[in-house]
Amino acid sequence: MSIFKYILNTVPRPWLIKVSYLVRPIIAFSLKGNKFTDPIDGKSFRKFLPYGYGKQRENALSPSTLSLERHRLMWLFLRDDTDFFTSKEKIKTLHIAPEQCFLDLFRKQTNLEYITSDLESPIADVKADICNLPFDDNSFNVVFCNHVLEHIIDDTKAMQELYRVLKKGGFGIFQIPQDLSREKTFEDNTITNRTERAEIFGQYDHVRVYGRDYFNKLRSVGFEVDEIDYTKKITREKLERYCLMKNEILPVCYKK
Repeated sequence: MSIFKYILNTVPRPWLIKVSYLVRPIIAFSLKGNKFTDPIDGKSFRKFLPYGYGKQRENALSPSTLSLERHRLMWLFLRDDTDFFTSKEKIKTLHIAPEQCFLDLFRKQTNLEYITSDLESPIADVKADICNLPFDDNSFNVVFCNHVLEHIIDDTKAMQELYRVLKKGGFGIFQIPQDLSREKTFEDNTITNRTERAEIFGQYDHVRVYGRDYFNKLRSVGFEVDEIDYTKKITREKLERYCLMKNEILPVCYKK
C-alpha cells in the first residue's frame, strides 16, 4: 500500500484537510516541471500525485491546488461555459463541503457572495446537516455539492434541501462517484464493516454506488438535469496535460 493510500484510509478527513495546508507547498516545490498543468492556477509539474482509497489513479492529485480530475473539469466548465466568474451581477453561491482547490479562489471573486457549509469540515463557514440546511427557500443562484451525496443515508432528503435553497433560474453541480456501467444504484445499509464497505462501495465512508439512474433521481425532486460529458469539448492534448478523466459526466441541475 502506498503512503498516500495509507493516509487516506487511516487519517480522519478533518485532519487531512488541516495537514494538507502544511505539506502542500513542499510537495508542489518538489514536483515542479512542465509535463502536466493544473488549469485552476496554471502551475505545471513533472507529475501529479496518485490518489484513491482503493486502486490508486496515477497523476490524479494536483500538487499545488490539491484538485482532482473532477475539480479541474468543473473549473473548465465554469470558466469557459458560464458567467460564474464574469457576471456583473452578484452571484450568491452555496458550497457544500467546500474543496480546498476552490475555496480561496472563490472567496476572492468580487462578483460572488460565497457561503460554505458542512457538518464536520474545519474550513466551512456554517456547520450544518445537508438534510436540514439553515437557509431560506430560494436563497442561492448557484449551489455546489460534490462527492457528498454518496456519504448521506437519506440522499433524497439532501437533494430536496438542495432544490429548496436554490433560486428559480439558478443552477447546481452535484458530482458523485458513478459507475456508468451500472443501470441502478446499489446500497445496503447492513454493510457496516469498513473493509467490506471499501471493497463494495469504493470507500469506507460511502453508503452506495450510484448508477445511471442518479440523474433521474435528481429529476424526481424537481431539477432539470443536463448530463454533460464536458471532456468531449476538450482536445486530447489538453485532456492529457490537465490530467482529466475521459467521459466523466457533469450533472448540471437547474431549477425552473
